[in-house]
Amino acid sequence: ADWQLFQTGLPDQALFPHRQWARQMDRAWRAPEPALLGRPDPFGWMPLRRAIAAHLGAWRGLECRGEQVVITGGAWDGVDILTRALLSGPQQIALEDPGWASLHHAVRDAGHSPLPLRIDADGFDPAQIPAGTAAAIVTPSRHYPTGRPMPLPRRLALLDWAQATGALVVEDDYDSEFRYQGQPLPALTGLDQQGRTIYMGSFSKLLSSALRLGYLVLPEGGIAAVRAYLERRGARASLAPQPALAGFMDSGDFATHLRRMRRSYARRQAVLLEALTPLSAWLDLSPAPSGMHLCLPLRPALLRHTTDAEISEAGRATGLRIGALSRHAVLPDALQALLLGYSGFDEDRLRQGAARLCDLIETLTRTGSEARQSPRPPARDG
Repeated sequence: ADWQLFQTGLPDQALFPHRQWARQMDRAWRAPEPALLGRPDPFGWMPLRRAIAAHLGAWRGLECRGEQVVITGGAWDGVDILTRALLSGPQQIALEDPGWASLHHAVRDAGHSPLPLRIDADGFDPAQIPAGTAAAIVTPSRHYPTGRPMPLPRRLALLDWAQATGALVVEDDYDSEFRYQGQPLPALTGLDQQGRTIYMGSFSKLLSSALRLGYLVLPEGGIAAVRAYLERRGARASLAPQPALAGFMDSGDFATHLRRMRRSYARRQAVLLEALTPLSAWLDLSPAPSGMHLCLPLRPALLRHTTDAEISEAGRATGLRIGALSRHAVLPDALQALLLGYSGFDEDRLRQGAARLCDLIETLTRTGSEARQSPRPPARDG
């Protein structure tokens, strides 16, 4: 597919190990196990649930059992299951602002009220959560979309809040496998001794968005309620790829694929930052220690000329899909930054895109200055 340059959240399909994947699909379905043809477990295929538990233990320091894992149809489905099965009646759910826009719709769909709370330099601040809030959905490993990690004191404060109020915390760990510097902070769920946290992950960034598979890790106390809900509603996650994915993970091919993607994405990020060096007076070009996109704040000098939304619009006209951080916010006075995805594009395309972005910003700053210097036309009468 010809994705637009700088589109975020795209894994590189050229790196996808099609041969190994095809072998696992063939093995799973050429002579399927009788259990695959029987009534499916609404929590998903148990060998895959166990493989996910083993992966989380190895990669995220999260100790859990396959019985706690639920296979979902992706992040939206995960939020839908949790908010309907574990929260009764209309409740207020705290969300990060800026954040993942679809979350507001998913929360409203389930009959609850989203409550956006503005993040600061350390991400989401639990001290801001008002009384009566039933849950918080957060991205502590790497705030989406700014990439800021939540420091340990904030994580512990969030767990204390959940414990004191009986609230739930949903940890959306959407791309923490892609870490390029240092050790990742352990998953928030791994710090939780009280069973107030639910871990949510996805395979769309690791393999392909076409897979439409994600997962939840439930605390022991939440398993019965989620099972009762899914027995009624039925599972939305497709069963077809689940045994293949289990085989892919158990064989070690998945870990090999992750390491390869990690090396490739780290290189791409470095190439993009170097190609953007001419913009260092206009944008904060700090490298990101993890993830699949850069969040580059506009410096005050550039803010005098334009906004992230204007740059995004101008980019669209030249075939660049530049994200504007302000568009991910609901609250006023949004932070201003450009979001540039690099994971789905080879190094030559990233260099070409950077050159086009440099030209674009130069044009915007020049025309902005000229507009301010030219005398204003007199106001029209009548």
